[in-house]
Amino acid sequence: MCRNIRQLHNFEPPATSEEVQAAALQYVRKVSGATRPSQANAAAFDRAVREVAEATQRLLDSLVTSAPPKDREVQAAKAKARAALRYGT
Repeated sequence: MCRNIRQLHNFEPPATSEEVQAAALQYVRKVSGATRPSQANAAAFDRAVREVAEATQRLLDSLVTSAPPKDREVQAAKAKARAALRYGT
């Protein structure tokens, strides 16, 4: 599950709220061990996703770097090449 969490810092354009939300959802799924919570746990699960997304956004907003921003397309191509080597496709 956590393989889907991608680096969000230092990209141009910056990470969107949807990307932050998706990363938070993947994190909470991994920690809780559930892709879909039971009805009894839905409120706690949703609250955790919201709080992790908020903390992630605060972190991204606070980070500073002197490195030039990364290009999303270049990073995606590198990831695809790594996957091709790893999985032989």
